[in-house]
Amino acid sequence: MFEGFALSRIDVGDAVLRVRHGGSGPPVLLMHGHPRTHATWYRVAPLLVSDYTVVCPDLRGYGESSKPPTTADHEPHSKRAMARDCVALMSALGHDRFVVVGHDRGAYVAARAALDHPHAVAGLGVMDAVPIAEALARSDATFAALWWHWFFLGQTDKPAERVINADPDAWYRVTPEQLGEAYDDYRRAIHDPATVHAMCEDYRAGLGVDRAHDEADRAAGRRVRCPVLMLWAARDDMELLYGDPLAIWRDWADDVRGGGPIGRGHHIMEEAPEQLAVALRAFLADCYR
Repeated sequence: MFEGFALSRIDVGDAVLRVRHGGSGPPVLLMHGHPRTHATWYRVAPLLVSDYTVVCPDLRGYGESSKPPTTADHEPHSKRAMARDCVALMSALGHDRFVVVGHDRGAYVAARAALDHPHAVAGLGVMDAVPIAEALARSDATFAALWWHWFFLGQTDKPAERVINADPDAWYRVTPEQLGEAYDDYRRAIHDPATVHAMCEDYRAGLGVDRAHDEADRAAGRRVRCPVLMLWAARDDMELLYGDPLAIWRDWADDVRGGGPIGRGHHIMEEAPEQLAVALRAFLADCYR
């Protein structure tokens, strides 16, 4: 995977991130979701690297990046903390301004980076996600039936880690056919109890401090000022849950461009890499015009 890319471990302050990076030209930061690692981008990154500098990290707590200590408020696993990592990472690689693209949980990090660091983010791509505060405010019986894992993983009195660690493969039910060459990296991650704990902490932060950060931004009228591309899997549940996800993002961002359903199921990067790369290339060209 990632032929021609460098594999580095970069200290970003209070975390050390495992990172693949390569190419030249304007920079794009690609961020994975739960329970993935940066390897999820292995089919997409090579399709961008001829014209862009492509950076793919494991988020803090995920994969082989470091696991910050747990605190009562779960702030070390907040999207704000992860967004700080992103800006520090890109600065360490020589990029003071960049486009950031995130899938699933990575989309929340990407959005937080755009809100907290507008000077650094030239464009925001989000996939299969609306803002955390919106998702929780709109939570109904359909959401609870489809996304119940948010609340299970977010528990502290009855920690999910014991259930997951008993049989990670049975819990996640992801197959080699779905992830291709990224499967072995993913499987190492889910069989590491420290990573499983950190991933649960991500969800605990989501139900508390992350939602509070979103609500504070909304109350203060802070919005995403850079261009935004929103994509979602054609056979996933974004439209079932939210109707038109683009309309939701327009309440949070000034310039929502294009977007729409893409590929097939939730594993967009592995299932529809060419289609995704075409959409990302068009967006990157707009952002760096």
